[in-house]
Amino acid sequence: MDEYFDAEPVTKSYDAQIARRILLYLKPYRLYAIIAILALAIATAGELISPTIIKRAIDDVVVRDWYGIDPSAKYILPKDEGSLEVRIGGRIYVRASRLAGLTMAERNRLFEQGLLDNEASYVFPLDPMREEKISIAERISKVELSDNWGVIPSSVLRTLRSEDAAILRAADDKALLRFGLILLIVLLIVLGATFAMTWFTNQISTLIMKDMRLELFHHVIEQSLSYLSRQPVGRLVTRLTSDIEVISQFFSDVLSAFIKDASIMIGSLIVLFLLSWKLAFVVLATMPLVFIASAVARIKARDAFRNQRYWTSKVNSFLSEHISGIDIVKLFVQENKVSEGFGKNNKQLLKANIAEMYVYATFRPFVDFMATLTTVLAIFFGAMLFLRMQISIGTLIAFISLISMFYSPIKDLSEKYILLQSAMASGERIFGLLDQDERLPDQLPEFVGKPFPRTIRGHIEFSHVWFAYKNEEWVLKDVSFIVNPGEKVAIVGYTGAGKSTVANLLARFWDIQEGSILIDGVPIGQFPLKQIRRLIQPVPQDVFLFQGTIRENISLGLDLSQEKLEEAAKAVYAHDFIISLPQGYDTPLAEGGLNLSLGQRQLISFARVLAHEPSVIILDEATSSIDTETEKLLQRGIEGLLKGHTSIVIAHRLSTIRNSNRIIVLGQGRVVEIGTHDELIALKGLYWNLYRLQNKEAE
Repeated sequence: MDEYFDAEPVTKSYDAQIARRILLYLKPYRLYAIIAILALAIATAGELISPTIIKRAIDDVVVRDWYGIDPSAKYILPKDEGSLEVRIGGRIYVRASRLAGLTMAERNRLFEQGLLDNEASYVFPLDPMREEKISIAERISKVELSDNWGVIPSSVLRTLRSEDAAILRAADDKALLRFGLILLIVLLIVLGATFAMTWFTNQISTLIMKDMRLELFHHVIEQSLSYLSRQPVGRLVTRLTSDIEVISQFFSDVLSAFIKDASIMIGSLIVLFLLSWKLAFVVLATMPLVFIASAVARIKARDAFRNQRYWTSKVNSFLSEHISGIDIVKLFVQENKVSEGFGKNNKQLLKANIAEMYVYATFRPFVDFMATLTTVLAIFFGAMLFLRMQISIGTLIAFISLISMFYSPIKDLSEKYILLQSAMASGERIFGLLDQDERLPDQLPEFVGKPFPRTIRGHIEFSHVWFAYKNEEWVLKDVSFIVNPGEKVAIVGYTGAGKSTVANLLARFWDIQEGSILIDGVPIGQFPLKQIRRLIQPVPQDVFLFQGTIRENISLGLDLSQEKLEEAAKAVYAHDFIISLPQGYDTPLAEGGLNLSLGQRQLISFARVLAHEPSVIILDEATSSIDTETEKLLQRGIEGLLKGHTSIVIAHRLSTIRNSNRIIVLGQGRVVEIGTHDELIALKGLYWNLYRLQNKEAE
């Protein structure tokens, strides 16, 4: 079993078909998905806008360098319809950013011809504090004024008293506050959009997990026993829990992260090129190394993850097996050997965990190093471009912020890629299970649409029945017998003779290969499954009780009154021990009913069947674990309740079926003998031999 689980893939390359099938589960939640995508777009746009707002604040308010040009030279400047131009004296003043498009040769030629100022100036509006600004201008000879504007060389501005500088820059305080409020509003919008995106993506993942789990569970329980008997329980539980959770993680963590990270990376590059294509190429120069490192880390992380999952499975399997069988370990004094074996597995798990940590411990610092290196290169080349007046200082600061924004998703995407591969593997396993359909047909094809009785008298006929669980390894061979309504018929035989198979076929857990089974003259395949299982109910050898109360286990889906509940319990002599419990019928049961004795659990299972009032009851080795005294009480209760009903008792203890109307003896899958107890004893055949052996054991 352990090797079976270990052989299953834990990661798988991206599969478009599996991805499409997973995304189909989004269909009922399209509105949530649209809201999440819109919120994601808003959050991404807000994050990309933030550096440009900071750039504008620095360039337009904090630095605010202007250059005066001769009106005749204006034609050589790059066109910018939105840029402010101020005419003071005989010069037109423009922001330094307007000069970024000029080459150094063009700028030097303008300097030499006196068409462009050599020194930056500061241009300020006269309002507010107009009088104070005019007063300062009168005291400083280098200040020029027009009707609404003033200009002062930046070098002179830096030498003024702080009070005078503050007056001249009074408008900048308001502008800076305005940019600050705009940035705060953008950040609040990003916060709200991120919250909405996270909320709705998690809602979607939770709802899809619920839908998939419900669909898968319903699909599994509808399958035939033939199919379920071939499936390890642990495998099915893993599909319904771990694999579904991985798919949920795909929606909550992977899908939205991929979209957002890709949007941030693409958006950052676009903004970088819009700000300065020369500096953007400096950033791109480091990209090949980063992408190569990401590809290598992705492969290494995938292998490390697979190895870690493998040894985690080994350790969990070892723990589960040896803790469950701890009594055997102690009985054979194997504590030291078991501890040694666990230590070896645990050491391998440690190595696998360290290998996985090593991948991320190498990749993350490398990406951080490349981000820092790119930032340093951007600062270095950006400073050169700034000194040549080809970019503004705000552009350089925005670049540093955008570089950090660009590199952050790279680390995230590499980790999310492993989750994507896990989701592909889980999706493949889940859809593989959903695509396997081995349900028994509700009605056999030849009887579809034909009417069937709602109630039955209980006449059962097996006619030349052949049945095999696997291929042609026949368990029943040409079996024929009749059970009349109201009869109590016993079926006996050695282990493996096919007794329990008869019970399974009557409940139609399996369909026969040859022959026919008739219920009141109607083929059993003509009854819908739920109808036949309501009319014919077996009490299996292995008693199973669910977690819950005794009341819930007896009623099992029925809305039974207390009177009906007690009637069923009294009929099987379970009432007395139930009311002696602290909470009576409302006593909670542990898993499997382990807080009750085996005999008590069987009595409750009897009461459960009788409470559902079937027409035919099959007791399959049902009294094998009950003491003799309880068995006598139980036999009286069952006989009283089953008057006028058909019952089949598959018994190991021959003493419990002596009063049966007829006894059918099976041997190697065939009917060997049929008769009453006395007739079969007189026959001195297989039944007589069984009876004689049991009497010797009893003596």
